[in-house]
Amino acid sequence: MHPHIEDYALIGDLQSAALVSRNGSIDWLCLPRFDSPACFAALLGSQDNGHWRLAPQSPKARAHRSYRGESLILDTVWETPTGRVKVTDFMPQRDVQPDVVRVVEGLEGRVEMHGVLRLRFDYGRVVPWVRAAEGSRVAIAGPDSVWLRTPDQGRTYGKDLSTRSDFTVAEGERTAFVLTWHPSHEPRPDQIEPFQALEDTLEDWQAWSARCRYDGPYREAVVRSLITLKALTYAPTGGIVAAPTTSLPEELGGVRNWDYRYCWLRDASLTLNSLLSAGYLDEAGAWRDWLLRAVAGAPDDLQIMYGLAGERRLPEYEVPWLTGYCDSAPVRIGNGAVDQRQLDVYGEVLDSFHLARTAGLPAEPHAWSIQRSLMEYLESNWRDPDEGLWEIRGPRRHFVHSKVMAWVAADRAVRALEANPKLGGGIDRWRAMRDEVHREVCERGYDDERGTFTQSYETRDLDAATLLIPRVGFLPGDDPRVRGTIEAVRRDLTHEGLVRRYTTEGGSVDGLPGGEGTFLVCSFWLADALRMSGRRDEAAQLFERLLSLRNDVGLLAEEYDPAAGRQLGNCPQAFSHIGLVGTAFGLLDGSEAD
Repeated sequence: MHPHIEDYALIGDLQSAALVSRNGSIDWLCLPRFDSPACFAALLGSQDNGHWRLAPQSPKARAHRSYRGESLILDTVWETPTGRVKVTDFMPQRDVQPDVVRVVEGLEGRVEMHGVLRLRFDYGRVVPWVRAAEGSRVAIAGPDSVWLRTPDQGRTYGKDLSTRSDFTVAEGERTAFVLTWHPSHEPRPDQIEPFQALEDTLEDWQAWSARCRYDGPYREAVVRSLITLKALTYAPTGGIVAAPTTSLPEELGGVRNWDYRYCWLRDASLTLNSLLSAGYLDEAGAWRDWLLRAVAGAPDDLQIMYGLAGERRLPEYEVPWLTGYCDSAPVRIGNGAVDQRQLDVYGEVLDSFHLARTAGLPAEPHAWSIQRSLMEYLESNWRDPDEGLWEIRGPRRHFVHSKVMAWVAADRAVRALEANPKLGGGIDRWRAMRDEVHREVCERGYDDERGTFTQSYETRDLDAATLLIPRVGFLPGDDPRVRGTIEAVRRDLTHEGLVRRYTTEGGSVDGLPGGEGTFLVCSFWLADALRMSGRRDEAAQLFERLLSLRNDVGLLAEEYDPAAGRQLGNCPQAFSHIGLVGTAFGLLDGSEAD
């Protein structure tokens, strides 16, 4: 049986990340990058597909875990009949090669410990050759090499194609295990000193967290979400992955399983806004610069997502040897949605650059020429149908959210020229386009009978994305059409008060079988819309309900199943934590979209 998705905690080094279960097993780890093949893939298969468990031998051991202060260092304290022991898991920010460090410390009495390290490269498929070398154990297969080092190497032994360890830790004693990946053709990697690395890593994270300028009742949740977003950042380029995992299902046993280890343009403006609000200008600048590099090129070749460094080719394929999380197959690598047409991304990109300008981030000399090119392309193509924000795999439609974001693009371009006419561009044409888009959306995307915006033109379906209309400034929050949309979404798209993206019953627009859970970021959008429509108390109540859905270490997946009381989808999900930060800041100052 797989642990629940909420039973996992995150550790990472700003280039990759691992998921550690409540039972002390690292069940997911991709090295050396977020999007590399996993060497621990038990999350999506079985223990035979790779994992590393380190825990007391006693079956009566009980664990309590938490992050150490405002950091990404995970402490798990085990209570056993013979004593107490703490296992500390972390990944120090790397100099060259990635390390996973596990420190075992005796707190009380004596505790017998047991470790099982089962490395399986290429998503759990390849069994490496393991040998003793230079006081360590080294596992090699093809391009991958992993070294395991511990002070008493004699305590490790091989059994059943795994490396095991049995030892006893007494009160006051401390030992460490260090796992280091490096290319197999290179010389042995440099060794880190694990206890010094622990001190340095804690100092790094606490110094970073102290820069957060949020000062309100939800600071713990905001800082934890910002740490999570930082952990999902690929430091060499500034790109932020949507999640560190692939194929965690939106419905247990279903087929809605996608690879989220890439960078989506749809997240751009919301991510930038969260970082700027919290005072992280360097991170915001790095994300803006990643965005600028990624979208450079022909405007008709703009993609909805890119790789960590802006790679464009992300072919999707299935991994048949993995059975999937809770038998939710297929397991997918890559993401075929990369080839979709989603016109809303033009608006999200131009809105991001608008946010960067208003925040005073230094402008790149060529940034406006790229934005102008994107705007001129959208000017000629905004009337076309597309696959929309939710990446439907059904027929293209005229999605209301896509049209609203076309309005956003025109609005932000006009504002840029009004502030600085020397930039150059078709301000009169873009004003006319802005007015035309607004008029068309209000005429064709609004259902007068029910008093709500719809998912697409000429349909009665609803879409949670229309909750963003006041946030982007398309209409004020107290507009009757906005209030009507809020009520329609609450009536028809909520399950126990939480919001679904759209209806999946009876021939879904997305062309896929089965259903999905409530979408957490959409529930944060509802809280924002409630606040902006003048219902702050209701917004705060919903926000606090959403905070209660976080796991014991403050993490949120993509979705939540209220009936089963379980998180669903890839985890932790950047979009969910971006939503949390944005709503917390909105409730703090009561501000509306500008």
